[in-house]
Amino acid sequence: MKPLVLQSDFGLDDGAVSAMYGVAVGVDDALRVHDLTHNIPPYDIWEASYRLAQVVGYWPEGTVFVSVVDPGVGSDRLSVVARTTTGRLVVTPDNGTLTHLHAIFGIESMRRIDETINRREGSEHSYTFHGRDIYAFTGARLAAGVIGFDEVGPELELERLVTLQVEQPRIADGAALGTIDALDVRYGSLWTSIPRELFADLGLGHGQRVQLRVIRNGRVVHSNQMRYVPSFATVELGESLLYVNSLDRMAIAINRGSYARAFDLGTGNGWKVSLGRVA
Repeated sequence: MKPLVLQSDFGLDDGAVSAMYGVAVGVDDALRVHDLTHNIPPYDIWEASYRLAQVVGYWPEGTVFVSVVDPGVGSDRLSVVARTTTGRLVVTPDNGTLTHLHAIFGIESMRRIDETINRREGSEHSYTFHGRDIYAFTGARLAAGVIGFDEVGPELELERLVTLQVEQPRIADGAALGTIDALDVRYGSLWTSIPRELFADLGLGHGQRVQLRVIRNGRVVHSNQMRYVPSFATVELGESLLYVNSLDRMAIAINRGSYARAFDLGTGNGWKVSLGRVA
């Protein structure tokens, strides 16, 4: 018996998530079902991809994740189960949700869900709630050991994996370049794609000032200078800072404030970020 972890953009205002729980425990009422989040913004595949990568490494090997952010439900997009190189399984539409997992951890194999076998009984004529009828059902069967990965369906070539465009962080012209991948949602910090080790190549240490630039559609839309510090407690209330977040990547914040809201900044591959020395 392995943990089953659910993610969706369904929210908790109606019974959609509870229905997924019901299907899961209907497979085996001893299952341990957990929530990653159900507050992914509607249809935001990028956010779903990032949040999976944010947490998957902290769950035990063999954990089964179900991620349902599926604006293409009922279309010809594939329903798949992917196995990471670290031994976790992810049940999801193949619509880009696996992008960050593949980039950070690696996907070693992927199978298309055979919906003639791995589908909740009596749901054959339902085309709009695959999260309940296919994904939660298949994820529960995997987590409970009713089926193994090789019983999901036919294996797919990894070249078929649908991925979103992701730019690799790099050093150029004396600055670390990356993207604003996500927000620390509750506090408004900007989480960049720039790893701490890459930033360290600039030779900047704690206490030194850093030049931040945010680029959107080829032009600088925000510029600021701040100190690189180990923690929020190092700066004054209301002061901006650069720090290393829980994913060992560089992040930008305001102590006791929302950086994203203060400067109207967004996330995704279209939001570029540059971190360099102050001239």
